[in-house]
Amino acid sequence: MNRFEHCQARLAENESFVAKDRNIKLYDGDAKTNFEDGEIVLTSHRLLWGRNGEIARGGSALSLRLKYVQSLDEEEASSMLFSRKKRIILRLAAVLPDKTPGPMDNSVASFIKISGKNGVESGFVQALQETVAAKIWLIEERENAGSTSVQQPSQRTLRTGIVGIERKLIEKQKQTDENITMAFKDLGKLMEMAKDMVTISKIVSTKIRERQGDISEDETVRFKSYLMSLGIDDPVTRDGTRSNTEYFMKLSQQLCEMLLDPITEAGGMMSLADVYCRVNRARGLELLSPEDLLEACKLLVGPIKLRQFPSGAMVLQLENHDDELVSRETSEIVKKYNSISADELARVVGISLLLANERLLVAEGLGNICRDESIEGLRFYPNLFLQ
Repeated sequence: MNRFEHCQARLAENESFVAKDRNIKLYDGDAKTNFEDGEIVLTSHRLLWGRNGEIARGGSALSLRLKYVQSLDEEEASSMLFSRKKRIILRLAAVLPDKTPGPMDNSVASFIKISGKNGVESGFVQALQETVAAKIWLIEERENAGSTSVQQPSQRTLRTGIVGIERKLIEKQKQTDENITMAFKDLGKLMEMAKDMVTISKIVSTKIRERQGDISEDETVRFKSYLMSLGIDDPVTRDGTRSNTEYFMKLSQQLCEMLLDPITEAGGMMSLADVYCRVNRARGLELLSPEDLLEACKLLVGPIKLRQFPSGAMVLQLENHDDELVSRETSEIVKKYNSISADELARVVGISLLLANERLLVAEGLGNICRDESIEGLRFYPNLFLQ
């Protein structure tokens, strides 16, 4: 505290206001002082501390020249209700010969601490760091001494004060706006290309359907599915329909068209989570909410229908899906491996864990397999009573 000086809270001619904070206390090294619950003001050259209202009235205050500050650190301190607050540590240079009297001239501490009821505001700390780093006083001393600066005064940008901070924010906002503009330009081009790709995919899939060329049937089905999964060129949206009823009806029809082949290839059943990911990937930017997808699935009629298992899991499955047939296939797999768990069945068949678990439960419900629960988990075995 022996670097502080008594002063009147007035800005000098070459000094500018930067930031302020309230309810601030000062420490002499690690020791508390009587300078509590005051206001601290940061200028381009000094730190001013005064009792509440004194600085605003131009009354008496304490002044610390920023040229004393060699470095800034932060430390955490316990606060009420077990929260954490931060104190700012200012490590100071030796006392200058031209120092005027201050409040604690006999202090030997080489640093001070600034604290508050809830710590020091981060904006004030950042402003203090930038102001100390700018060292405006050094530039002025060089100019007064007649030294030549690397930059002309008219070209110099002072990164202090409210004007400097606002200038930085404006520059950053301008750069952000330019980046966003460029991103949306690229996105527009991408959307145009995506429509062209979907059109091409339909043309190619039509030609393949007509079996033009030496392509096997399996390759035809696989290539068609790859192309058709690129996207939907005209997705159903709320804006394109007159009512919610029309929206959900058209959406359910479009879901049926795009999901028939994928569900067939997946064995006749697909979890609603997989459906949600596949549909939104195909729709591009016109994403569906889970609620809209569920409402549309409830209206599905024809080759695909919504099914809910007793466990609560929901899937889309083909109307001709036969539980008994799938149950027999599952029991054959269980016999082949002697016993199996849900995750093992998922890897063998290539389906999700949820569907594998439901297949095992359905097969168990039909009496084709039986379960064994132990500390190792749930496993299913062939039903030997059937033999």
